Amino acid sequence: YFKINDLINIIVMVKYYQHILALVFAINEINKDPKILPNVTLGFHIYDSHSSPSLAYRVTLDMLCKSQAFIPNYKCGLQNNVIGVIGGFDSETSSYMADILGIYKVPQVGFNLGGFCRFSKSLCSLTIDQTDAPFFYRMVPNEDFQIWGIVQLLLHFEWKWVGLITKETKSGEHFLSTLEPMFLQNGICISSKVILPKNIGIYDMLEGFFNNVEAFMKGKENVTILYGEVGSFAWLTFFVSANVFLDVDDMSFAVKVWIMTAQIDVALHIIQKAFNMQAIHGAISFALQSRDIEGFQEYLQAIHPSDEEGNGFIKEFWEQSFDCFIPPYGDPTGFLGPCTREEKLESLPAPFFEMRMTGHSYSIYNAVYALAHAFHIMASSRLRFHARAKENPMVINLFKEEERWQTYQKSLPFWNVPPSSLCNAKCSPGYSKKKKEGMAFCCYDCAPCPEGKVAKQTDRDYCISCPEDDYPNRGRDHCIPKVQTFLSIEESLGLTLASLSLFLSVLTAFVLAIFIKQRHTPIVKANNRGLSYLLLTSLCLCFLSSLLFIGKPNHLTCLLRQMAFGIIFSIAVSSVLAKTTVVVVAFMGSQSRNIFRKWIGKRMAYSVVLGCSLVQVGICAAWLAYSPPFPDFNKHLITEEIVVECNEGSVTMFYCVLSYMGFLSFVSFTVAFLARKLPDSFNEAKFITFSMLVFCSVWVSFVPTYLSTKGKYMVAVEVFSILSSGAGLLVCIFSPKCYIILLKSDLNNRDTSVSHFCLLVIFHPSETLCSSGLFLFLIYVF
Repeated sequence: YFKINDLINIIVMVKYYQHILALVFAINEINKDPKILPNVTLGFHIYDSHSSPSLAYRVTLDMLCKSQAFIPNYKCGLQNNVIGVIGGFDSETSSYMADILGIYKVPQVGFNLGGFCRFSKSLCSLTIDQTDAPFFYRMVPNEDFQIWGIVQLLLHFEWKWVGLITKETKSGEHFLSTLEPMFLQNGICISSKVILPKNIGIYDMLEGFFNNVEAFMKGKENVTILYGEVGSFAWLTFFVSANVFLDVDDMSFAVKVWIMTAQIDVALHIIQKAFNMQAIHGAISFALQSRDIEGFQEYLQAIHPSDEEGNGFIKEFWEQSFDCFIPPYGDPTGFLGPCTREEKLESLPAPFFEMRMTGHSYSIYNAVYALAHAFHIMASSRLRFHARAKENPMVINLFKEEERWQTYQKSLPFWNVPPSSLCNAKCSPGYSKKKKEGMAFCCYDCAPCPEGKVAKQTDRDYCISCPEDDYPNRGRDHCIPKVQTFLSIEESLGLTLASLSLFLSVLTAFVLAIFIKQRHTPIVKANNRGLSYLLLTSLCLCFLSSLLFIGKPNHLTCLLRQMAFGIIFSIAVSSVLAKTTVVVVAFMGSQSRNIFRKWIGKRMAYSVVLGCSLVQVGICAAWLAYSPPFPDFNKHLITEEIVVECNEGSVTMFYCVLSYMGFLSFVSFTVAFLARKLPDSFNEAKFITFSMLVFCSVWVSFVPTYLSTKGKYMVAVEVFSILSSGAGLLVCIFSPKCYIILLKSDLNNRDTSVSHFCLLVIFHPSETLCSSGLFLFLIYVF
């Protein structure tokens, strides 16, 4: 005989009647099938433990012993007719039954999902250790798979702030000990936790609700996980429906999502028909695997109260399902009328009775077949069965451990927009989480990303840097590709500087042409004609060298630009120094035939220019040998741009070039300044003094300006400094001479001599001439 422990309370849970019908249906099918247990008729007994441990032990012993006196460890004789036990309906009852059945080696098939951890924690793990409970078998996958499914469901809907209700049972403890670490690993927080007593009544349930109303009904969490046994859904409705006694807006319940585990059957007591179920619409329940069994629905439709003989449950079931009484007995309350016997089970709502086989009923159906097949194998081949049982205590594989719980991958149909359940609003893109002191990690503030970093998605733990070729946008929520930038001739700044460079170079060439054409005039000859040619040529090249700084840098332009600038400018400044030195030496040589007379001439001028220029050439050569400039892509100088620039290679050598040029300028300025008070015939030093003052001012201001700018504007500053300093030399030294040549030619051609002035000696010691034109020119200018 099969004996099953079922939960039939004083107030019948009419939906559970299907479990009994599934048991009877399976046994009838087996008894009619000649291929399974031929010549054997299966029967069954049903026992109710009323969720009492002591009664569970008693009915288990009653299954094994026919005597009324329970004698432990005594074989009563009837156990030979018991081939297996199905039950109980919760894990606690199953564990109590296993204490007794294991002693007598009677197999027990469980169809519940409880942790069943009373023997050892291994029974709650992915595999069953048969040495702890060798005669217990399960019809459903391990509960840990369901916990994994709950976590995946929460992650799918991004529910990170959830409440939890469970019972103070062994399975409840296992559920918590397994769930909480998984929550921590996946960033989910338990906002509030209520552990209800093991055997809770309606009054205890309402008291628990009132004690935790603030936590569950007015808290920020909109999702609550409910863990319990099969009847937990019924007291959940009591729990939620208690809001009618409180001053709480019903809409606060409408946004609550209840997540129920698979062992909780969506079943109600018949007295709960009048309850408002709107508060739990949208609840999510995991379900056991089931399928439609052929003939089962027709079997349910054939159930009728006239089948009372042999069915001790039909009367109570029918009366409580349809709120009527079956004669000859009446209703002692006087509120119910007689049953018409025309009532239909399909008219009952699903929470009270379902016409399709539920997951729990399907597990019972499979359990009956599992035991029947096992007994069939044992009966047909005892020798083979004993050999197999010796190797492996499990007779058949009742389920595959790798079977997983599935979660929804799409929004459920009863939500237009899935509700949110977070401790606080998500951080928008461009912000990262900032922990709130003293609170769970799910509660945080949102801090804007620091400079140079972005958060592209919501609720980022930290901001990240953009790739080198990108930069953050203003909102710091995505990266924008950087654009390459350099001083281009196509933009207004580059075009202006290039035009100015060409203009000054053409102007310098024009002045040089004038000087060459007027080379025999006194004002050209009197101002060191050869040095003037050299100075004008170097200035023209200086203006043209600035074009190397405009445009996209390449290897050639990077090598040439600073070298050409340094060497050519050194030649120009050296020429100015030579002109000043010649003036001074010429004046000193004209005084009483002293030692300086022998230094007057070409040799001295060329020596000054050549010697000073070779030093700069040596510095540039060392620069090229040690660390030459090269084109570079500077991705860090400016946030929004990739600066295409010439990396100087050695900044020290760059400043050595500038320092030496500054040294030459200072010496030229000093010599010219000291010679400014010479007689008027030699007062070209005054022009040189002023020109070098302009030159030095430009390059002294260049250094701080250059260091305070970035990117292409650094190049623009250097180009402007080259052009302005060269223009200063050109204008200050040569504009007065051009004025005389072009506009006052009569002064340039006058051959009147002033006896007490000696003309400047140019390059030939014998070439002397006193020129009143120069004298008048100097007087005119100053």
